[in-house]
Amino acid sequence: METIITHDEENKKFVTTIVGYEAVLEYKIADEKTINFYRTYVPGELRGRGIAGKLTNKGIEYAMEKGLKVIPGCSYVASFFKKNQQFNSLLG
Repeated sequence: METIITHDEENKKFVTTIVGYEAVLEYKIADEKTINFYRTYVPGELRGRGIAGKLTNKGIEYAMEKGLKVIPGCSYVASFFKKNQQFNSLLG
């Protein structure tokens, strides 16, 4: 099943809803060159499906499109960068 992730720019989050449960990657714009991914949340019913990783990938794509550096402000995003070092050039 494809995970559809939308960017809710007004509320500064990337969102997916699966079987009625919402998973999110929330962010703050730290400055004109930096985005802080400060919170990921995946409900227990959806955990273990790689959803947090998909949300983080979508956030990273956005950062790259906008030329932003990334602050991994939550433990999941920090762990994601440690496991996916090809993105380390984005760290701010």
